[in-house]
Amino acid sequence: MHDLVQEASTGAVEPVNPVVPAPIDDTERYSRQVLFRGIGVEGQRKLQQGRAAIVGVGATGAATAGLLARAGIGHLTLIDRDFVEPSNLQRQVLFDEDDARASLPKAEAARRHLARVNSGVQVTAHIADLVPANIATLLDGADIILDCTDNFETRYLLNDFSVSESRPWIYAAAVGSYAATMNILPAAINTTSPTACLACIFPAAPGGNVETCDTAGILSTAVNLAASLQVTETLKFLTGQPHLMRRSLLSFDLWTGERSEITTSAPRQDCEVCGGHIFNYLAGVGRPHITLCGRNSVQIHEHHRPVDLLALRDRLSPLGTVRANGMLLRFERAPHTITVFPDGRALVQGTTDIGLARSLYARFIGS
Repeated sequence: MHDLVQEASTGAVEPVNPVVPAPIDDTERYSRQVLFRGIGVEGQRKLQQGRAAIVGVGATGAATAGLLARAGIGHLTLIDRDFVEPSNLQRQVLFDEDDARASLPKAEAARRHLARVNSGVQVTAHIADLVPANIATLLDGADIILDCTDNFETRYLLNDFSVSESRPWIYAAAVGSYAATMNILPAAINTTSPTACLACIFPAAPGGNVETCDTAGILSTAVNLAASLQVTETLKFLTGQPHLMRRSLLSFDLWTGERSEITTSAPRQDCEVCGGHIFNYLAGVGRPHITLCGRNSVQIHEHHRPVDLLALRDRLSPLGTVRANGMLLRFERAPHTITVFPDGRALVQGTTDIGLARSLYARFIGS
């Protein structure tokens, strides 16, 4: 008997049928989690019927997605607009060097890795920028929404949508050695009294110089702390125990040991969002079509039109280095790199000048 063929009595060589791996038994897979008194057999059944949406599959999102898949959440929706780069590998646990070399979209790379972690979990990946026009579609059916983004504009959009739909969401942030999370439970969620919403605590986005991973760096341990806190609260909700969910904005600095907690047990009476039901972010009021997005780059998302990436590759090849994988195209013409997605959205790297980014887009992609 050989590894790939077996010799019949006639001396002829016949192929051996490939061995189909035996399925992993769920009873064994989740046995230690079921032993935990807070979950048990019934809680595990509820988790396997649960649906969670993760907005942003970078550092926090990758850790969160991995933990939820291993816990057996029935359906995960992944939404991310970006692609894997070498600088991600230090902390974004679902990606590897091959993903970075291929510049795979993070949502798709994460989906592929999660399929190998737990084939029983259904994962839907959306390579998209979450905006007012698509938020209802992309988040359709999610029982709970998990914020793993890197900007307050998207978080305020999530907050508007959550309050308007009475859908729970969890804010999470990590930068440097600092991690923070906050549960937002709007009215009418399993009869649980509502918490403050994001706008109750932060009526306006932080101003001035705000630290980012590109300016302050980040510890992978801070990312994993934020993800662990967020996932634990998600497990409470999906097992039907929202009354156990924390009602505070919790922050912790892993380097200094400093910890703070601000109560969110009740909405602010004069909040425009959860009190006045004024949803400016959901309505797209004042939403910029071109935004700075860190790491010396500009995002252009004012163009919503299909782009033929293969035709674009052929057109740009004489002008610079082009790589395309069917899900995105990267065009390098020093000192700039333009990454184009099928819906016309683009990331222009190598500048923070919005005017220059717009000019490069018009010159090489089309106005």
